[in-house]
Amino acid sequence: MTIALQYTNITVSDVDESIAFYSDALGLEVKNDVASGDYRWVTLGSDAQPGLGIVLSEPHAGRSQADGDALQELLTKGVLPMLVFASDDVDATFETVRASGAEVLQEPMDQGWGPRDCAFRDPSGNTVRISQAPPV
Repeated sequence: MTIALQYTNITVSDVDESIAFYSDALGLEVKNDVASGDYRWVTLGSDAQPGLGIVLSEPHAGRSQADGDALQELLTKGVLPMLVFASDDVDATFETVRASGAEVLQEPMDQGWGPRDCAFRDPSGNTVRISQAPPV
């Protein structure tokens, strides 16, 4: 038996603004854009990385008013779970993401536990880390 993560959901305040960040800064491509009433779910991925898939949606998409309100509050506080992407060149990726105007939280640095990584906030305030495995 094999198992792999297919998608992870990312709650955002503005889907279109987030599409621009994840496509322009990180190189992902829109794979699916599904409307449902006033909301939509947008899947982004990469042909070069078939296992990579994210789904962007707003806090109230597919949720009760109370759940959407709670999720909106957590998004506003910036305390939703972070995303960690892998890169084979974290310094070059950092420069690309910084050039997009993303808020830099941490410039590339070697971590004591092994990887070299950096961190940003996406347009909605989610923490996005980019990590590079240490040389072997």
